[in-house]
Amino acid sequence: MNADNRYYWPHKDLLDVTQLSGMDTLHLLDLAASFQEINRRPLKKVPTLKGKTVVLFFVENSTRTKTSFDVAAKRLSADTYSLTKSGSSLNKGESLKDTALTLQAMGPDVIVMRHASSGAAAYLAKGLSCAVVNGGDGWHAHPTQALLDCFSLREAWEGRFAGRTLLILGDIAHSRVARSNVHLFSMLGTRVRLCAPRTLLPAGVENWPVEIFSDLSRAARNVDAVMCLRLQLERQQVRLLPDLAEYSRRYCLGSAHLAMAGTDVKVLHPGPLNRGLEIADDIADAPASLVLNQVAAGVSTRMAVLYLLATRRDGKPT
Repeated sequence: MNADNRYYWPHKDLLDVTQLSGMDTLHLLDLAASFQEINRRPLKKVPTLKGKTVVLFFVENSTRTKTSFDVAAKRLSADTYSLTKSGSSLNKGESLKDTALTLQAMGPDVIVMRHASSGAAAYLAKGLSCAVVNGGDGWHAHPTQALLDCFSLREAWEGRFAGRTLLILGDIAHSRVARSNVHLFSMLGTRVRLCAPRTLLPAGVENWPVEIFSDLSRAARNVDAVMCLRLQLERQQVRLLPDLAEYSRRYCLGSAHLAMAGTDVKVLHPGPLNRGLEIADDIADAPASLVLNQVAAGVSTRMAVLYLLATRRDGKPT
């Protein structure tokens, strides 16, 4: 494991990829690659964070993010404690601030938080001395998902982001994953395209550093990777699509679309997958699919995040 302490990690918290520089990002990805080697060993555990405590504070439902943070912390020998809204005093009317202060009094080193309200993690971080990781807040940001997506494609693209083209397909309007990925990949020199019905594009998207398409056949031409997004019907306050069958016909990624892409195109999906609606069944399981690579990358990347935050003291890494 190459945990290079000579690098100055300047961040107390990880709230959004917008706070990261290119050097921050590449250092974190290099560190994640070191941890990935640990995850391939027969005994997948090191004492790196022994004695540290990580609280998983998930007010919103999660499977992949919560589990991978839990696995990541345990593989670094940290102690983990889980808290959900139904199992906390938030369910009794306690404010988020008071719940956070209660948690801090227990002395955690890192709190990983998912919340339905945009800005909730940043609000928490302002009042707490321990590190806070945003595990997803509303439609706003999901930094560790973007980092693991970046890690997965860096491996597939042999470390070269500049000159590549990434297509993000689907429900852009309600996707914190899309927002974080657009910023991170653009910063690293990747051209980003978006493809969605007009009703599933966010306000102000014309000011993003992207090309916008409504026709998937055109959007998929000569791309190096396609990231499909889940159609988030639960976040839509009004019905934005007249017919799901029509959406699937026009925006479900299939083999015909991949034939228009680059010769070694890769396919990603942050999950959970709605097969036949966002991505064809055979494409989800095809050799081009990096879906399971993303899951594995999630553990390694989150190990790197926890290490950097839990070992940082007084503005300098230990």
